[in-house]
Amino acid sequence: MKRIAVLTSGGDAPGMNAAIRAVVRTGVAKGWEVFGVKGGYEGLINGRFIPLGTRDVGGMMQRGGTMLGSARSEEFKTEKGQLNAIRSLNEAQIEGLVVIGGNGSQTGSLMLHRHGFPVVGVASTIDNDLYGCDVTIGVDTALNIALEAIDRLKTTASSHQRAFLIEVMGRKCGYLALMAAIAGGAESVVLPEIDVDPEHIAEVLTSAYEKGKEHAIIVVAEGAKYNANALDAFFTEHRDRLGFDLRVTILGHTQRGGIPSAYDRILASRLGSAAVEQMAKRNFGVLVGEIKDEIVPTPLEEVVSHPKELDRSLIDLAKILD
Repeated sequence: MKRIAVLTSGGDAPGMNAAIRAVVRTGVAKGWEVFGVKGGYEGLINGRFIPLGTRDVGGMMQRGGTMLGSARSEEFKTEKGQLNAIRSLNEAQIEGLVVIGGNGSQTGSLMLHRHGFPVVGVASTIDNDLYGCDVTIGVDTALNIALEAIDRLKTTASSHQRAFLIEVMGRKCGYLALMAAIAGGAESVVLPEIDVDPEHIAEVLTSAYEKGKEHAIIVVAEGAKYNANALDAFFTEHRDRLGFDLRVTILGHTQRGGIPSAYDRILASRLGSAAVEQMAKRNFGVLVGEIKDEIVPTPLEEVVSHPKELDRSLIDLAKILD
């Protein structure tokens, strides 16, 4: 193998640039040519390849987002789109592809693998919902951003005796919300994995007020049945009983931005380099992820077919600490 490419796909995650850097520098150290794909799978279909050397990826570890860009591609979801992508790779004489991204991105990796193209995935998503890894690139930074917001909102909440519904990212996985609630000392957490009666949240807020608390914090995952806006609408008819003046804060994409933490930079560097090592071993069709401090390859078939479940002990801990 002499020529490989790397692309980032799906939602950006802090640390992606560190992973790109590791792929490039590890590949160059092996005497390979390395190319970046601009614009995710859409760029792959259109053959948007750029050569990358060690200097091209210098000074970028501290940058959030992805220097290669990312884009959704409806065309790539079709077999025709996948074959067009492989044609572009073949025309550029690229022999292997590293895909940095989350669930949707690694589903795309699996499609290429099934068509016979050598591919290795790198686990990167702030949702931390990928099977085959304990923690994915971007999670640590996103969690710390959410936690800083919670700490800041607690200050203003106490000043005005308010309750805040704080919505964090997580469409199908409540990991960010759960960990932010535990670390932020929230009164309760609302997750996509568990049905919560809004009446229960109302009781939590009322109880906190009656106990004389100066504030209350409820952390809500965006993908929960009752997200922050839905809960706020429900409480419109119950505000008098809550005691607190209620406010909603949706953190949204602020969690994706910013400077990657040291943990995310190191994790991304390890995973990016490990992906190239898997290429060198010709161990294709795998995702590299960290499990119990070890970098482990997991077949993409398993990654895509196995949902990653929340640790029940952490859910129980959150209930105890509420």
